[in-house]
Amino acid sequence: MSAEIIDGFSIARDVREKAAAAAAELKVRGVTPCLAVILVGEDPASISYVTGKQKALAEAGMDGRDIRLPGDTSEQSLLGLIDELNRDAAVHGILVQLPLPKHIDEDKIIMAISPDKDVDGFHPVNVGNLMIGRKSYLPCTPHGVLVLLKTMGIPTSGRHVVIVGRSNIVGKPLSVLLLRKEYNATVTVCHTGTKDMALFTRQADILIAAAGCPGMITADMVKPGAAVIDVGVNRIPDSSKKSGFRLCGDVDFEAVKEKASYITPVPRGVGPMTIAMLMMNTVEAARNSFEKRQQDL
Repeated sequence: MSAEIIDGFSIARDVREKAAAAAAELKVRGVTPCLAVILVGEDPASISYVTGKQKALAEAGMDGRDIRLPGDTSEQSLLGLIDELNRDAAVHGILVQLPLPKHIDEDKIIMAISPDKDVDGFHPVNVGNLMIGRKSYLPCTPHGVLVLLKTMGIPTSGRHVVIVGRSNIVGKPLSVLLLRKEYNATVTVCHTGTKDMALFTRQADILIAAAGCPGMITADMVKPGAAVIDVGVNRIPDSSKKSGFRLCGDVDFEAVKEKASYITPVPRGVGPMTIAMLMMNTVEAARNSFEKRQQDL
């Protein structure tokens, strides 16, 4: 048995087309969705991510403010910029590319972004709404994983989902979403303190790797027929590549694909979905802003 490869690139393209159609509808009403993306410093991976986001915005017919700041930008200056963007009615979403330089407090920056413009879904207000099931901007990567599962017809109700990784960006919010009645999964979260992790991963009907550790999920850790979602994106030095590195996930892809029923590759798996869901959140933020203004008239 060899797993069906989940083509995240194609699924993300369909989502982005829906976002573009929704943006076009808003334009007819005089609103062009706009996302401000702030990059502090010159981290190569961050530059690549920001470039991808700006390209996706352009393709979807949305406005993108590409704000690049030097690595020695002060925390106060960044907070001042965010305050300006919060008050700018033409900007519907604000995204600060992480990680930030060490002299800037990431929590303070995330807290400064208006919850109404927090299209990453990281602000405590949006995290709290997610936790209790109220409407909020869903974090892009967890939401993208759920769309992949739904599109591929992989059921979650009554299934045991094991998530490896407990980050605030992926592991924690994804576990909460999967517990909602609409997904109805039984969820186990493994982390660095988990003893005998394979004992849990071998029980998973759906195994989601989001630990940031190259190749940590090996074939002997996977139940035959499980669906395996690899969220990890790791840069491994590779002199044979023009860039000097290659991308790999948290899953030993070649070995695990012979045991799983479905598997996402890296790249072209979960990664494209993250940007696609960001486009959807930006459109939603623009729509929310428009509807609020209409109510205030």
